[in-house]
Amino acid sequence: MEQLLIQLLSSSSGVGVYGLVFAVLLCCGLGIPLPEDVVLVTGGFLVFLGEARLDAMILTGLVGILLGDSILYFFGHHFGESLSCRWPARLLLTPSKRKKVMEGFAKHGEKIVMIARFMPGVRAVTYFFAGSSGMSYFRFVFFDSLAALVSAPLFIFLGYHFGARIDWVIQAVRHGQWTVILVLAAAVPLWFGFRQARRRWIERRAARGVS
Repeated sequence: MEQLLIQLLSSSSGVGVYGLVFAVLLCCGLGIPLPEDVVLVTGGFLVFLGEARLDAMILTGLVGILLGDSILYFFGHHFGESLSCRWPARLLLTPSKRKKVMEGFAKHGEKIVMIARFMPGVRAVTYFFAGSSGMSYFRFVFFDSLAALVSAPLFIFLGYHFGARIDWVIQAVRHGQWTVILVLAAAVPLWFGFRQARRRWIERRAARGVS
């Protein structure tokens, strides 16, 4: 399924590139088990191939993520109470456990929402409970946006900058190799900074040589 998704995204072109990435991210936000992070990396790879613009892809990623998360939040807000009281949810979420969840969101809701952005296995459940716990939508979307402003540009830029080694990057993301991902993310600005400093140093040397 995942490989098919990557092939489908990579074979798209034109305006359809943004529409497809947006649609898949929306499905991810609704809890459908699709690899959101891999989709973002593939979106960056499409920028590398010249099929999309970097700024437009980042905007598409952010809107798709936040809209999907918001729908899941409102689903939890309107139906969370009734669903948690039905079988089999009531077997897993006993009244005492539900109380702990509510207390956790009341005290640390913003931290939970932001951390869940980087935890694919619990992301959908967390945002559902954010809605059912009574957490305000403004508070939810504000902190979700802060996390998305990190994750979406990061993964898209990784796919764009390391497009020549896209299979390796996707494998690192797929297997949760966060050490590799963070090193890559840190290496990009350092490399650009080094190139900029080196260019200025060459220009200064050239200017001294001319004078």
